[in-house]
Amino acid sequence: MSNIDTKETFLLRNNKGIEENSRLSAKAKQRMGKAKADNTIRAYRSDWSDFVDWCNYHEEPCLPTTPETIVNYINDLADDAKANTVSRRVTAISENHIAAGYGRNNPAKEGIVRIALSAIRREKGTFQHGKAPILMETLYLLSDCFGDDIVSLRDKALIFLGFAGAFRRSELVRIRMNEITFAPEGMTIFIPHAKGDQLGHGSTIAIPYAPDEEICAVRAVEQWILTAQIQQGPLFRGFKRNKDLREEQLSDKSVALIVKKYARMAGLNESQFAGHSLRRGFATSAAQHDVDALTIMRQTRHKSEKMVHRYIEQGNIFKDNALARMYRK
Repeated sequence: MSNIDTKETFLLRNNKGIEENSRLSAKAKQRMGKAKADNTIRAYRSDWSDFVDWCNYHEEPCLPTTPETIVNYINDLADDAKANTVSRRVTAISENHIAAGYGRNNPAKEGIVRIALSAIRREKGTFQHGKAPILMETLYLLSDCFGDDIVSLRDKALIFLGFAGAFRRSELVRIRMNEITFAPEGMTIFIPHAKGDQLGHGSTIAIPYAPDEEICAVRAVEQWILTAQIQQGPLFRGFKRNKDLREEQLSDKSVALIVKKYARMAGLNESQFAGHSLRRGFATSAAQHDVDALTIMRQTRHKSEKMVHRYIEQGNIFKDNALARMYRK
């Protein structure tokens, strides 16, 4: 069997079946090409490439493949990968088969694949060790590290707003000036697209003024806008070597680098923190302050309570601790 080319068989981008369909308009083809987010496509492409490499080595067909091939593949994969990684690989295989026209006869949906996945989850567990959260208390540590220069003002606004709005990295760097509205109570930010908002309805996040100016996201953003004299375009941008402001938005990877920088300056272990530490920190801090799950979800835009309840459990791990109650008595 000759080696299969990943590029030719990955159809979630540049799907020839759609591109060569003369009955579809150019507008329809263009919109269908954006059915999934770019980050999702990149992850699926990487997953599909690994599956194709395995099929090439074992001389098995990849498109269409068989349920038995998928089961054998994920059992080899499970020797070194986490259960959540295995599940994502199966999803990538399934989505690519759907894109190729095998939706009704999708091998990834067969019963033996579900049984194999269940066995792997039971054996390995599905707990994921995430990065450490930036808690409300941590913000006070970080606030001592910001200077009065323009770079520090941007970083302060980014970190405080990332926490207050429970933003994902991609959401934070995509904020534009025309999506921000200031009010006597604080500010609102309209998010046109989010991970859980696949239909693009958008959502509006409210950020009230903090009683303590030291950690106030609204004041930090106001100061950044005023100093940088930003009137339109992206809120958060990079700098040229001469410290002039760039026109382009920051990359989402920059959020992690900025968080790590100030964690290090505050004397924390920077390897434990990342861009997601801001969003996770908000949810965990809210749980520590006895905020209910639905109220937390309104700010984090989670569609499922499962992850939020995990944050609540982590936030209350000492508060609802049996030994702590015994000590209090």
